Order: sequence, then C-alpha cells, then structure tokens
Amino acid sequence: MKEAQTTIPHLFRCPISLDLFQDPVTLCTGHTYDRSSIEKWLAAGNLTCPVTMQKLHDPSIVPNHTLRHLIDRWLQLGSQFDPGYSNYLAALKQSLESEETTLENKLQALEKIRVLSDEYCSLKRSCFFQLGLLPLLLELVFGRLQPPQLSKHDMQQFIEVALCCILKLLHLGSLEPLNMLKQESKIATFLLIFEQGNSMVRTSLCDLMDLAVSSSDPETHELCFMLGNCHKLVSEIVVLVDQNFKAGIKGISALCSLQSNRENLVKAGAIDGIIKYIISGCERERRREKILMAPLAMAILEKLVVLENGKEALINNPNGIKTLVKMVFRVSDQECSEGAVGSLVIVCRDFGRAREEAIAAGILTQLLLLLQSRCGDTTKTKARLLLRLLRSKLADAQRPQRQPN
Repeated sequence: MKEAQTTIPHLFRCPISLDLFQDPVTLCTGHTYDRSSIEKWLAAGNLTCPVTMQKLHDPSIVPNHTLRHLIDRWLQLGSQFDPGYSNYLAALKQSLESEETTLENKLQALEKIRVLSDEYCSLKRSCFFQLGLLPLLLELVFGRLQPPQLSKHDMQQFIEVALCCILKLLHLGSLEPLNMLKQESKIATFLLIFEQGNSMVRTSLCDLMDLAVSSSDPETHELCFMLGNCHKLVSEIVVLVDQNFKAGIKGISALCSLQSNRENLVKAGAIDGIIKYIISGCERERRREKILMAPLAMAILEKLVVLENGKEALINNPNGIKTLVKMVFRVSDQECSEGAVGSLVIVCRDFGRAREEAIAAGILTQLLLLLQSRCGDTTKTKARLLLRLLRSKLADAQRPQRQPN
C-alpha cells in the first residue's frame, strides 16, 4: 500500500513537466497543464495545445479546482500511510523553532531537511507544506536574524543551507509565502545578507528574486518592485555580474522584468556591466555556460536602451556599439541576434553617432549575413528595419546640400 501511494497517478502529472500538478489549469481544448509550464509554452509564442497540437482559438487558461482538490485529498491520505515520516519532520521543525536549540543543532536539522527534500517523492514532500516549513524557514532567515550574527561562519552556513531548502520548496509549491518579505525590516535583512553573504548565498537570493517575478500573483511582483527601489541592493547586484556572471545576470533580469525598476538599473551601471560581460563571454567561447547566459543579457539590454539614459549609457560606453555589432551575427550565438539588432534599431534611430559607429564596425555586412541565415521572422524584420534606417541616413548624409540662391 505504501509503495502504491508513493507512485503519482498519471492524471495527477503535468503532460509537459511530468511532475505532480502544483497549480492545474485547463485550456480551451480541455487538456490540463501545470500553470507555470503552460505559461512558459504560451510565452514562447506557441499558440497550440502541447498534447494535441490543435490551434488555440482562445489562449485563456482556467483553474482546475476539481483536480486541485483531488490532488490535495490524495496527498493528505498518502501522508497517513507513513506517520513516522511526518513525525520525523515535525521533530526537525520543532528543533528549528526552539530558542533553546543551539545554532549547530539547527544547522544539522536543516541539512537533514535538505537531504529529505532531495530523496523523497512528491507525495512525501507534501508533509513539508502541511507542517508549514516554508514560512518558518523564511522567518528564520529574514525575520529572526540579528545583524551582529550575520558575520559568523556558522550563521553564514545556516543561511546558505536554509536558502537552498527555501528554493526547493518554492519550486514545489505556491510562491505566496514570499509575500511576507515585503515588510520593511525583512527587506533590510535581505540587503544585509546580500552584502555580507558568500557567492552561494548571493546566487540563492538572485534565484529567489527570479522566482518572485515568475509568479502570477501581483503581490509577489510587488516584492520585486520594493527590492528594485533599494538602490544599494541594485548596485550590489550590478557589481555581482563581474564576480559571478550567472547570478548577477539572473538578478538583473529579475529586477528588469518590472519597468519601474529599469531606471534604477541604468543609474547603477547595468549597461556598462552587461557590455563588459558580453565582451568577456565572446573572448571565452569555450565557456559554454557563459554563452548560454548571453541571450538573457542581450534581452535585458534591449529593455534598458528604451530609456533615454539607457541610450546615452550605451553610446557613451566606448565598446557599446561595437559589441552589439559583433553580436548581430554569430554562428554560436544566434539567439542573441534579435536583442542586438533590436537595441541597435533603438539607438541608431535617435543618434547619428551611433549610426556612424555601427557602420564603421561593419553592421551592414553583419545584417546581410543575418538575413541570409535561418534566424527567426522577428529577428529578420528588425534586421530589415535597421538596414533601411542605416541606408536612408547614409543616403541623406551623402546627398549634396542645395546652395541658397
């Protein structure tokens, strides 16, 4: 019976992720998917049902409350078949809650929770949520820490492991518990941990912000807005790009997803940081991970150069225009082309200096090569627009001026 209960029924699995449904929603075709999975599918421009490939005449999604109720009931019944597991988790939770427990013992409890969250199936993971472990961990990290403690080695290790557990639980369930971080005191602690944390801690905090903006809950988006208005934190994240490019780019991307944060990112030097990162990535093409982050960096840049100070920051960077031209057509980085061309369209439309630098850097040849490649239709549309713009401006500059009578 226990073994049967630990096997997730076929109907309780998302057809895309193949994991247990967390937030089941139904398309107009009648097929149900996990909300996060189908939203990514639709956001990628797919207007079909993933199972039937039938074209969607209505792309709206409807929560499947009946299935959600059945899954919740199944999870509750399942946990009854292994009360020892629930009791063990409850004991670990009590150890974390107790003020009499030493920091060393709390750390040991956290390590056990991390191992359990890795090794056990989705059914047993439901015990984590029934016991309220996620809100407790968030409160322990962002609500109960005292500033003098943060510099201690054991406390740093505690925060690192706790954040790892928090991220795993957030991936398994609702992101709503993150809303508790909107309190001013917790925002201050978030900044303090980011400033004093090691590389792993900073990476985890950037991952947490990335999850917050992926939520469909407007309240969770507000958390990202509040973090984006913390100028010291924005500056720290921009600096992080040079130290830990993957975490830094992901952190900037999370903040950049809200338009209200972009002005602060530009002021903090995000464009210069991204240009420096792209140059470094181009020079080390064998570092595959860095190349995979380049498309995200280019997408961020395209959003930032829409702002007036963003355009100025790009053209004032001595390598800005030249770097974008190099990214227009690269066999290994074709996903970057759309962002590079889009950014060049924006700045070249408004600045003659940008057009001159782009032409001098060989943009016309790059665009012609791009148009002959197998890039997407959107990229080709932007490339043709930029080509017409540059040729028109070039013709105007070469046309002799009429002398007054």
